[in-house]
Amino acid sequence: MLNADVARRRDEAISRGVGMMTQIYAERAENAELWDIEGNRYIDFAAGIAVVNTGHRHPKVMAAVKAQLDRFTHTCHQVIPYESYIHLAERLNAAVPGDFAKKTIFVTTGAEACENAIKIARVATGRDAVIAFGGGFHGRTFMGMALTGKVEPYKKGFGSMMPGIFHVPFPMGPHGVSTKDAMAGIEKLFKADLDPARVAAIIFEPVQGEGGFYPAPADLVKAIRALCDKHGIVMIADEVQTGFARTGAMFAMEAYGVAADLTTMAKGLGGGLPIAAVTGKADLMDAANPGGLGGTYAGNPLGVAAAHAVLDVIEEEDLCARANELGSRLKQKLEAIRATTPEIIDIRGPGFMVAVEFANPATHEPDAGFTGRVRTEALKRGLILLTCGVYGNVIRFLAPITIPEAHFTEALGILEESVAAARAA
Repeated sequence: MLNADVARRRDEAISRGVGMMTQIYAERAENAELWDIEGNRYIDFAAGIAVVNTGHRHPKVMAAVKAQLDRFTHTCHQVIPYESYIHLAERLNAAVPGDFAKKTIFVTTGAEACENAIKIARVATGRDAVIAFGGGFHGRTFMGMALTGKVEPYKKGFGSMMPGIFHVPFPMGPHGVSTKDAMAGIEKLFKADLDPARVAAIIFEPVQGEGGFYPAPADLVKAIRALCDKHGIVMIADEVQTGFARTGAMFAMEAYGVAADLTTMAKGLGGGLPIAAVTGKADLMDAANPGGLGGTYAGNPLGVAAAHAVLDVIEEEDLCARANELGSRLKQKLEAIRATTPEIIDIRGPGFMVAVEFANPATHEPDAGFTGRVRTEALKRGLILLTCGVYGNVIRFLAPITIPEAHFTEALGILEESVAAARAA
C-alpha cells in the first residue's frame, strides 16, 4: 500500500473541508516515533497537536485503557455514573490553579470545553457578551469560531458568527503589539460599543496556539484579572493546548501568580483518547440547572481511565521538569541556527511549547513561504513539524515530553539541516 494511493481514495471519500498537513498515512507509533504505511519512519514533533504529551501509546496509559475495556466502555455518566469520573474531577479540582473551592465537568473536545465555559459564565452572571483576542483559537463549532480571532481558514464562508463576541488585539512583540495596546482595545470597547456590565467573560490562551505561540505577558494576565474583578467578569483561561506539563508546569497559569475563574482543558489530558474538561469556582460551576451541562460521551470511561494514567505519568516521570529541560535545549539549538539564518526574527515559548518565527531579511515581512519550505524539508528527512501563526510564518514544536534522548538529538540535527536546505532553495 502506498501513501499516494490512499491519498487518492481520501480525496474521493473525505470532505475537502478537512485539511491535511501531510500526505503520509500512519501505520503505527511509539513514543516520539511514527511509521507510515510504506514503512517510512518519522520523529513526531507534532504529537497530535499537543495531545500525546506522554508519548504515543505510553505503556501506563495503554494498560489503564485495556483494563477499563474489560469492565465497561460506556454507560453515559448522566444515566449510570461511575466512581472514576468523580475521582478524576477531584484530581483536577486539586491541580488547577486557584485557592478556592472548585468543581469540574467533563466533555469530549476542547471546543466543547470552551463552549461550556461560556455557558457557565453566562448563566452565572446573567450576562451575554464575551471578550476574546485576535489570533486566539477556541474551536470550530459556531461559538468556537466566533471566539476564535482568525478568519482563514476557520470562519471563511460560514456566514454570521454567534452574537455578543468582541475581539481585541493580543500582544505580539515581533509585530509591535503590546499589553498596553491590548488593554487599550478593551477600554475602547467599553467606551464605544460595550457596557462592561454586559460582559460575562474574558477568554484567553496563556500561550496562543494557532495564533503563533505568543505567550501572554504577565502584565496582561494580571490586568485582565484586575479588570474582571472590577466589573464582575468571569476570567476564562483556555489551557486546551498549554495544559498537562507542556509549558513546564501542569498548567501555564501557574506562572502568573493569579488564577482564572474557569479553566478549559483537553488535548494532553487523555494521552490520545478524547476527553475534555472545565474546572472552576464551585459557585460558578453550580449555576446551571441539572441537565444544562454534559453530553452523551462526556467523560467516557476509556478517556477517564487514560486521563488518570496521564496524571500519574506526569508526576512519576517528572515531565514538568523534563519539559523545561527539553525546551531550553531546543532554544539553544535555535539560537545557534539563528547565527547563520537572518530569517529568524524570534524564538519564544515556555517549557517545551517553543516556536520560531521567520521573516524576509530584506523586507522584514512575515515569510510564510520560507516557513513552509523548512517544514517540507524536515518532512523529507523524517521530522514532522507544524506551522501556525496569523501570517503562517511560525513553526511550533510539540514533541512528546517523553521523547528519548537519542531521538531528540537526531531531531535537532534534522531541524538544522532543514533550515539550511530551505535557505539554499
